[in-house]
Amino acid sequence: MSDSIKYLLQESDIPTAWYNIIADLPEAPPPVLHPGTGQPITPDDLAPLFPMAVIEQEVSSERYIDIPEPVRDILKQWRPSPLYRARRLEQALDTSARIYYKYEGVSPAGSHKPNTAVAQAFYSKQEGVKRITTETGAGQWGSALAFAGAFFGLEIEVYMVKVSFNQKPYRRAFMESFGATCIASPSDTTESGRAVLAENPDSTGSLGIAISEAVERAVQRDDTRYALGSVLNHVLLHQTVIGQETMKQLEMADDYPDIIVGCTGGGSNFAGIAFPFLGEKLRGGQDVHIIAVEPANCPTLTKGRYAYDFGDTGHLTPLVKMHTLGSTFVPPGFHAGGLRYHGMGPLVSQTAELGLVHPRSYTQAECFDAGVQFAKAEGIIPAPEANHAVVGAIEEAIKCKEEGSSKAILFNLCGHGNFDMQAYMDYFAGKLYDQEYSEEELAMALSGLPSVAAAA
Repeated sequence: MSDSIKYLLQESDIPTAWYNIIADLPEAPPPVLHPGTGQPITPDDLAPLFPMAVIEQEVSSERYIDIPEPVRDILKQWRPSPLYRARRLEQALDTSARIYYKYEGVSPAGSHKPNTAVAQAFYSKQEGVKRITTETGAGQWGSALAFAGAFFGLEIEVYMVKVSFNQKPYRRAFMESFGATCIASPSDTTESGRAVLAENPDSTGSLGIAISEAVERAVQRDDTRYALGSVLNHVLLHQTVIGQETMKQLEMADDYPDIIVGCTGGGSNFAGIAFPFLGEKLRGGQDVHIIAVEPANCPTLTKGRYAYDFGDTGHLTPLVKMHTLGSTFVPPGFHAGGLRYHGMGPLVSQTAELGLVHPRSYTQAECFDAGVQFAKAEGIIPAPEANHAVVGAIEEAIKCKEEGSSKAILFNLCGHGNFDMQAYMDYFAGKLYDQEYSEEELAMALSGLPSVAAAA
């Protein structure tokens, strides 16, 4: 059996700048709107939430933005991350495809999330911030920010979606080990949380609810800012170290992807692997077919509406144009907690609208089938979120076999599943099944979109 091949870079190969796809898009992104006035927001509007350096990155159209040396110094703990040629998986599938995966599970938090957590913590510390509030779904973002906060001496407060809080106790323990406070959301510590509990005491929570709680806490103190682990432009920007490294590693392999597959919840890991390649394509480079895979139980790209919506359930955030299921939509409690968000990142949504990205969805049973198949071949157990990219890549590899074609398929294995064994236990016990979301609830959530959506 052929061994899988690992492509490694040196510390000096860590990118010195983040790549901003806005510079290469054929259309400017729709503006972010103030929920009260309906007018484009100003940096001052965002100042209570984010450090000014982050706000400047959020609205920037510069192609490259320098990575501060203190951030690069911390990234050196695990970057550059390895790229693998999945020869064993190829052989197991009996495919003529060449399958590559970038492995972000080597980070201290076990996922791609520290790539932006370190940057956001750095900018907060630089501006004298003492505390950062945030939300987390599966716990990977909360873990990453807890890790980054410890490096910069920041107090971290994490609102974790309640269903994941109960499903993943080791993620909570990880955060607490780095000194962070982890609170099940919805909680009774905020007005937003209490309002949800008053209406539904048994609420399993959602990322939209957790965002409301974290934002509410952030604006209560001048020494506190909010950090987001996905969706917004600056977060996607910070993740582009992934794709830039991968380009160099594929040069070592004397190859280039025909197909890129990424899992999508808010869009950060997907953009991290795909946007540098998409930018090269937009600048006249080699063509690549880009697939965004999402869960069938929270299908923002495949079933949602491209419209202006709030990023949170409590309507405390600005309005962004994105694929959305409605800010009040609460998806079923499936195991890929990082993909349980009602909206998709505005830039990912825009690229899908432009036909540059091709969405598809899978059930969690299909995803876990693929994850186990991958683990048996490659020796790494993927996180439930990453399983969505795995199943998409396997499906494309099988197509190559059926067509008799030989294509290079690249995906981002955005995190390991070492903290997700309960999900795998449920899978092997036959308890992992797909709960249908309510079409009625989805229709109600979409009917409540802000009025600006109709005119946008």
